[in-house]
Amino acid sequence: MEKMRFATIGRSAITERFLDALTHVPDTVYVASYSRKLEDAQAFASAHGATRAFDSLPALAASGEVDAVYIGSPNALHAEQAKTLIQAGLPVLVEKSFAANGRLAREIFDLADEQGVVALEAARNTFGPGMEALREALPQVGEVRLATFRFSKVTSRIRKLKAGEHVNIFDPHMASGALMDIGVYCVEQALALFGAPEKVQAAAVTHEVAGKGADDPFRTIDLAGEAILTYPGFLVDLSYGKVSNDYLASQIEGDAGTLSFKETSCPHTLTFTPYVDKGMVYGTVGGEGATTTEIEMPDNDMQFEIAAFVDAVRGDAAALKTVAEHRQLTLDSLAVMDEIRRQVGVKFPQD
Repeated sequence: MEKMRFATIGRSAITERFLDALTHVPDTVYVASYSRKLEDAQAFASAHGATRAFDSLPALAASGEVDAVYIGSPNALHAEQAKTLIQAGLPVLVEKSFAANGRLAREIFDLADEQGVVALEAARNTFGPGMEALREALPQVGEVRLATFRFSKVTSRIRKLKAGEHVNIFDPHMASGALMDIGVYCVEQALALFGAPEKVQAAAVTHEVAGKGADDPFRTIDLAGEAILTYPGFLVDLSYGKVSNDYLASQIEGDAGTLSFKETSCPHTLTFTPYVDKGMVYGTVGGEGATTTEIEMPDNDMQFEIAAFVDAVRGDAAALKTVAEHRQLTLDSLAVMDEIRRQVGVKFPQD
């Protein structure tokens, strides 16, 4: 089997992590880098073993030297870049968040259908053994009543934001912010387990950034947030942010017990604590019979999403089914995120 030749868009740490993961996926090879400046593309390609560099996406697509493209650029650019490549017949693996909003995501997927190519969101926590273990363990809790998915970590770039400097990850024009960068992990994990909710209620810690001008309407960005998703008979709380560290475990509570797990972005340690009837007691008691399962995970779990993408591009039936399921997950998740942003007042030019 010939190796699948990948190109990348973006030069950030996540693209470098993608390239590291790619080395663990058989029959793939990194061949080209794209950047708006040719010298930047050349430098990145040279540093990572690629032989080609482009500053034109149409030229990349027409080169005949690339089989698939990983898009690791800012969220605001995902849709335009994906459409250009798909129109040329190239499959795309797009870093989360897949697009600035649900409408653009639908346009990408519709075009992919027209062209007969694969388009997939690189949402790493919904692939691999961690998610599989969560699904397998979920029935233990019995009837779900409450669940919490948490992910907050302080970004080193917050200092620049406080100093009034421009930061891409906190720029509405880049379709960014805490929800799009961090909260997406919580949203997609919740919907991967429970499907689309009936209702969304949200609040956020927001910040006014320097706009493009005095009359720029896109200046509000979210630093942290909470959202409650309503399902028939139970609620799911999402907690996320980029300005504080959250050390609590995520958990799913049911009438038969509670399933807790570390690392929403990469589930690896699952603990199930069965409910034990103690009669009339004050406070939460119990803990007897708790069992912990350690999920063996590689240092770089992006390899699972890449493997699914590669198999789907090659026509594997099981992988194509996975891609179809994740397409719906992407659309449902962006619908939730669009509603959260609407409620907290974060607007993007793409809206």
